Amino acid sequence: MSKQSPSEDEPSTPAADGGVAAVDRAFAILAAFDVGSNSLPLAEIARRTGLYKSTILRLMSSLERAGFIRRLGDGQYAVGPEPLRLAQVYQTSFRLRDVIYPLLESLSEASGETSSFYVRENDSRVVLFRVEPKRAVRVSLHEGARFPLSAGASGKILRAFGALSDSALGTIREQFWATSFGERDPETASVSVPVFNAAYDLTGALTLSGPAERFNQEKVATACGLLLDAAARATVALGGDNRELLKAGERVAVGG
Repeated sequence: MSKQSPSEDEPSTPAADGGVAAVDRAFAILAAFDVGSNSLPLAEIARRTGLYKSTILRLMSSLERAGFIRRLGDGQYAVGPEPLRLAQVYQTSFRLRDVIYPLLESLSEASGETSSFYVRENDSRVVLFRVEPKRAVRVSLHEGARFPLSAGASGKILRAFGALSDSALGTIREQFWATSFGERDPETASVSVPVFNAAYDLTGALTLSGPAERFNQEKVATACGLLLDAAARATVALGGDNRELLKAGERVAVGG
């Protein structure tokens, strides 16, 4: 049997960054679970965290009492109900505008184009938030404006990732971005990406739009990168999983 280090036996040992080691280990145990591994045996938790089984068992007792972990009938462990309650508290602690609007401001400043956030209402897409750039020639949108869901980059995103996803938009679901060139207005182009919430449901479409003459191939790639980065940050802020958005951003960055 491997000899356990003294620090493993001392739950209140300070962590290197000034935190508490036992708390860090408890969070490491919770982080070992994911959607594809919603229940794990003790040995697998030890492998994923690098912690001793004895340490895990000691921390599991506290996590189980607090509702963060539950032990299943087959001896495996799963996440308990307490994180769901905290997620609901977190979601109600801010307004969607507080998350999205600062990102729109950054997007508009970085791209020089109009940034907007669309949501779906029946067969329409509605501009929930928007920020316009300072440049004179720009696409002007108004919050509350309603457009057909059948046209535009944001319409494609809302149809591709919505509850009733459009099977014809499979490529968009794979790449996590959509473009539009003159579909609603012949002089306008746009790029759009999805934002998700904690349940991985579509919250809305983050979009950059401007005069079609400015949206060449290079501009589209730049817009995609900016949008996917912003969407990943928004998704995390809403309690969601942003890994697919980050992967999509990496593919765009290497031209894939």
